[in-house]
Amino acid sequence: MGTGGQLISVYPEELSFEFELGKPAYCDLKVVNNTEHHVAFKVKTTSPRKYFVRPNTSVVQPWDACTITVTLQAQKEYPPDMRCNDKFLLQSTKVPPITDVDELPPETFNKEGDKVVQELKLKVIYKAPTQLNDGNSEETGLTGAPRGSRQGSDSISVLNNSSMQEIQAVQHLKSERDAILQQNQQLQRELEMFRRRKSRRNDAGFSLTFSAFAGLVGLMLGFILNLALSSPPTA
Repeated sequence: MGTGGQLISVYPEELSFEFELGKPAYCDLKVVNNTEHHVAFKVKTTSPRKYFVRPNTSVVQPWDACTITVTLQAQKEYPPDMRCNDKFLLQSTKVPPITDVDELPPETFNKEGDKVVQELKLKVIYKAPTQLNDGNSEETGLTGAPRGSRQGSDSISVLNNSSMQEIQAVQHLKSERDAILQQNQQLQRELEMFRRRKSRRNDAGFSLTFSAFAGLVGLMLGFILNLALSSPPTA
């Protein structure tokens, strides 16, 4: 098997969110199948109302990987000391190759008998938004530079802060765009799986109807031939 006998590996091993009031934050987890088997996984959290996980259940093919996007919903207040006690649990187990993620039975991740269900615990970290630290430049201006130099450095600091805010805004928009694109791709994959499953069901229904119709026609033909052969010849 793979690393340390684990069915799957997760990168990174903790969820890190850039915390801002009134704004959602995103974190991507890469789930890697370390085996030659199909492996199903399920994501649980101690605070399900705060996070949106997509997908929270899936099947990874042998030696393949998939990406989970975890969204921290917009919060109205900062946590004490920016510390988070939320935890995530990722369960994994082997499943048959023909298993569809929409057909996983409810007891897939139950620990019963000799079935192996592995668990990985992931902690959550909140980080403050990146800001430009201009304290050193201010101290330098106060101790050794003339007043004109201090004013010039203050103006440059304001420009730098403005530029940094614009860069952060662009990076935030890019991260939101990437998260939306990933969610759209996942929704498209789920829609395609739904269409294939519906097509299989329609094909099965058509084949049963056609078989019944063919059997009925056969019975009618047999009955007609039986009547024709059994009727006495006319003089």
